[in-house]
Amino acid sequence: MRYLASAPSPNTGQLLAGDPLWLVIIKTLAIFVFLVVMTLFMIWFERRVVARMQHRPGPNRVGPAGLLQSLADGLKLAFKEDIRPVLADKWVFFLAPVISAVPAFLAFSVMPFGGEVNIFGYDTALQLADLPVGVLVVLACSSIGVYGIVLSGWSSGSPYPLLGALRSAAQVISYEIAMGLSIVGVILLSHSLSTAEIVNSQQGLWYIITLLPSFLIYLISMVGETNRAPFDLAEAESELVGGFHTEYSSLKFALFFLAEYINMVTVSAFATTLFLGGWHAPWGLELIANGYLNTGWWGPLWFVGKMMVLLFVFVWLRGTLPRMRYDQFMRLGWKVLVPVSLVWIVLVVCIRALAGSQADSFGTVGRIVLIAIIILGILVVVALIPERKQASDPDRVMVTGSGYPLPPLDLKVPKAPKRRQAVATPAAPQEPAAVAASSTPKEASDGDS
Repeated sequence: MRYLASAPSPNTGQLLAGDPLWLVIIKTLAIFVFLVVMTLFMIWFERRVVARMQHRPGPNRVGPAGLLQSLADGLKLAFKEDIRPVLADKWVFFLAPVISAVPAFLAFSVMPFGGEVNIFGYDTALQLADLPVGVLVVLACSSIGVYGIVLSGWSSGSPYPLLGALRSAAQVISYEIAMGLSIVGVILLSHSLSTAEIVNSQQGLWYIITLLPSFLIYLISMVGETNRAPFDLAEAESELVGGFHTEYSSLKFALFFLAEYINMVTVSAFATTLFLGGWHAPWGLELIANGYLNTGWWGPLWFVGKMMVLLFVFVWLRGTLPRMRYDQFMRLGWKVLVPVSLVWIVLVVCIRALAGSQADSFGTVGRIVLIAIIILGILVVVALIPERKQASDPDRVMVTGSGYPLPPLDLKVPKAPKRRQAVATPAAPQEPAAVAASSTPKEASDGDS
């Protein structure tokens, strides 16, 4: 395991410190344009891929192959009527979509697109900022974004947006913990919280190989973190009409839409940085021409390519998996992902300690890794086994508020009452004396008269 040590890397911080102001502005505008274009592209890409899965054409009228359909929808949305409910809190209702969109842009400032390049005579790195705590900046931005969702649901003055906002808060809390724990293994191996240093430490072997359980946990967590199907419970239209943005329209709704897709791009870029080698060329290609494909402007090509593979996974999941029930979703986060992450962190620490000792051999470490994988597999299987439900007592009376909101299992529909006969049955012939006795006084008086 000694090959996991970080390789010597260029000082990205010094390169970025020497950037003039105009170069920083150019990088900022480039990131902004890239994210907006990726949003338009991802909307078209998602509609086309899902349409292909469902055997229908998808958008194909506006522009070549329908590429301008997303731009046309955005322009149409901008000219929609902006409606604010009477019971809404004016300023909070206005600021909520802004709070969701701004952190999504900020998180991309620490993503390394490539290595050292020359731009207009200046040597710089394809990265806006390299902070010593870049990983924490991304986690903080993803955490702040949920405030916009919660405030939008609360300020709308409607019950369904409020329910969607509360769901989103619980969802982000549970899956943010699992996502943070999945990153701990990367930090232990790279010895750094800087995104540039993490990428440079994967020059020989990507962390998806050495930290495969961490990558799988992060992959599940990033889908739950972005409220995407099958975890889109915060905006489940079949249950909550539209979720937290039900009362929004026009550009405010567009900001929520923009934030969702930018968050998808951000978590995919973050996964590329942490586990897929960042801007380094795939295996085999890095050996061509003495590593030429790992230099210059080749880095952004590999980075965006790996990111697109993960974005395709988002669309793939949406087109194939049904929406989970809310209790199943929370059970997966708290009872499966978090315990497995904690056990895996302990195993990574033990393996690192044994690999660093001089007396240890590679065979011992290999056996420990095998045992760790077996233990993790057993834990996952045990966690996924459905709980055995006790047999219901037939004499038990269902109490209101207990269990799921279902009608009693012993509910019986009362039988419909029998209808009265419309035609009377013919009466039996009576004796003359009985007929005379049964005549009324009125009939008698009529006869006398």
